[in-house]
Amino acid sequence: MKIWIVWLPNVWKSTLFNALTKSYSADAQNFPFCTIEPNVWIVNVNDERLEKIAVISKTQKIIPANCEFIDIAWIVAWASKWEWLWNKFLANIREVNVILQVVRVFKNNDITHVSWEINPKSDIEIINSELLLADLDTLEKRIISNTRKARGDKELENAQKVYEKLLAYISNWNLAITCPLIDEEKEYLKDLHLLTNKQFVYVANVSEDMMDASIDELRDILWITDKNIPICPISAKLESDMIDMTKEERKAFLDEMWLITTWIDNLIKTAYDALGLQYYFTSGEKETRAWTINKWDKAPQAAGVIHTDFEKWFIKADVVNWEDFVNLWWWSQAREAWKVKLEWKEYVVQDGDIMIFKFSN
Repeated sequence: MKIWIVWLPNVWKSTLFNALTKSYSADAQNFPFCTIEPNVWIVNVNDERLEKIAVISKTQKIIPANCEFIDIAWIVAWASKWEWLWNKFLANIREVNVILQVVRVFKNNDITHVSWEINPKSDIEIINSELLLADLDTLEKRIISNTRKARGDKELENAQKVYEKLLAYISNWNLAITCPLIDEEKEYLKDLHLLTNKQFVYVANVSEDMMDASIDELRDILWITDKNIPICPISAKLESDMIDMTKEERKAFLDEMWLITTWIDNLIKTAYDALGLQYYFTSGEKETRAWTINKWDKAPQAAGVIHTDFEKWFIKADVVNWEDFVNLWWWSQAREAWKVKLEWKEYVVQDGDIMIFKFSN
């Protein structure tokens, strides 16, 4: 999973990136256009289930799920007018799965806002306008190049109708992902890599005294009425404060805040949910590992994530829920308690399943 973190300068986005990566690789100075070259980092997904499973399996190595974060901080109004820089920018983020928009809600007189006032609604409109302008340009070029080719070609004619339909839709400043297209129509858009056709997650960067705000309150602040668009509150300042803490200190800090997981852990989970992703586990003495799959993937598809031949030669799988595995202390006890299920090709894998696959050859 590739996630692009984006928003206006000086929303503490680079500070958030530092906290995500638990490093100081992103320059977090207080002036616009600070970050032009992308910072890219692979971030492990924290999941306490892995450690508990590994204890039972006496595992030598733990391999968590991970995601790739891309940080570019220089977007401002009219960014698309600087063609050479804009094209370089687009080349870095066309392939991302999620656009994580960090919106400044906190107030701090020492951190200059690019438009000199805290206005989350206006900030969202600015960045979405730039993304929509890029998508309009992409669609217009495709329609022009497709006009002659489409004559007499039924498939290209169908594609052209979809392009024109979407062009009219986003010309009214609607995000492409909200356009009511059927699945067959969406197939024609895949090679365009439209920015506003990606999954959006809004991160409300709030002050410490706003961490108790409800999601509905944040929706009102951000002026986001679509309940299908995820919103995640976070305090980059607090996350930054935890960077150098030990595991024990971090847990004590979270306990004091009445939290089980960090806001960043919640953010990553929100991104997974937005994309319809989950993961299952494999576990043995050599390694305990989390494998990322789509929700509703069946057992052969889950096996194929490990190796494509595994999907081809799949026969069946032993499956146990991770809690049953941990509570009953290993496969043999779980089998005796009838908690291990033998599943076939039509089994839909559940989040937290531990699986052993069986194949033919």
